[in-house]
Amino acid sequence: LIGATCHYVTEKLDEGPIIEQDVVRIRHSDSIDDMMRYGKDVENTVLARGLRYHLEDRILVDGNKTILFN
Repeated sequence: LIGATCHYVTEKLDEGPIIEQDVVRIRHSDSIDDMMRYGKDVENTVLARGLRYHLEDRILVDGNKTILFN
C-alpha cells in the first residue's frame, strides 16, 4: 500500500490533526516509476480533498482530533 495524509500543521512533524487519508494498492509487477506516480497521485488527491473540506468549513478541530461534516 502507498498512502498519504493531509493534516493541520503543528510544531511537531506529522502530528497535527488529520483531515483526510487514502491509500492505493500496488502489485509486485509495479515498477518504481509506477509507485512514484501512485504516490504523487494519492498525495494530490488527499491534499485537494483536505483543502476543500477546510475551505468549505466542514471540519471541527477538537484537540488533536478532527470531525468532518458531510
